[in-house]
Amino acid sequence: MSRARDTAVYTHGHHESVLRSHRWRTAENSAAYLIGELRPGLSVLDVGCGPGTITADLAELVGPDGRVVAVDAAADVVAQARAYAEGRGLDGRIEFGTADVHALDFPDDTFDVVHAHQVLQHVGDPVLALREMRRVCRPGGVVAARDADYQAMAWYPQTPGLDAWLSLYRRVARANGGEPDAGRRLLSWARAAGFGEVRASASVWCFASAEEVAWWSELWADRTTASAYAGLATAGGLATPATLAEAAAAWREWAAAAGEAWFSVPHGEILCRA
Repeated sequence: MSRARDTAVYTHGHHESVLRSHRWRTAENSAAYLIGELRPGLSVLDVGCGPGTITADLAELVGPDGRVVAVDAAADVVAQARAYAEGRGLDGRIEFGTADVHALDFPDDTFDVVHAHQVLQHVGDPVLALREMRRVCRPGGVVAARDADYQAMAWYPQTPGLDAWLSLYRRVARANGGEPDAGRRLLSWARAAGFGEVRASASVWCFASAEEVAWWSELWADRTTASAYAGLATAGGLATPATLAEAAAAWREWAAAAGEAWFSVPHGEILCRA
């Protein structure tokens, strides 16, 4: 029988609508809880780097003498991250590769900081992943993780179709072997992974300006009907194309209340001392 880690599927995939969101992420808006731990000269492993926007910021925070290694399970998105780093003038300051967080191809005690953003919600065994992140972190170093908590998302106006979207998303994510409400579980997972010193916190993304509402709603409307998520939802028998079209329409209906529309995405965060 396959283990959960072998059968977990990345729910979002790397459709343009997904990467549109990922490219918006920075160390400031997605890793502020970690910034105080960084200083020039440290070595950093960025697990699940995606298109590399957070990675590049981390490299600048520990550069020019720090070492940054960025890995992701998808080779095509690693290539995008490499190109992004080159565009930021960080050629040679970041090493890129593919990796499975459950079995990182690095010796014990390699890095001062091991970071993962929006990764543990998508893996089959988050506790094993944290143990592996700890293994490659030097004693006294930091393992950092941040994940959204879908059940705790909130919005206004209370568009009924978004309730249906959220319920469906959580079912699809769990059918794929993930945990969409990972944010609230990070502290528990860290304890199960054997960390004794853990600082847990929370932060939010909030989309409320007309520009933010339009951007957030359109990327989710597109993601709902055109990304890997759509294929997984229909192939798994959890949705039909008509169901997904209704969810996309709900996103646009919510955004139509420009000037009133508001959406929050809460995240759990952990800083674990290795």
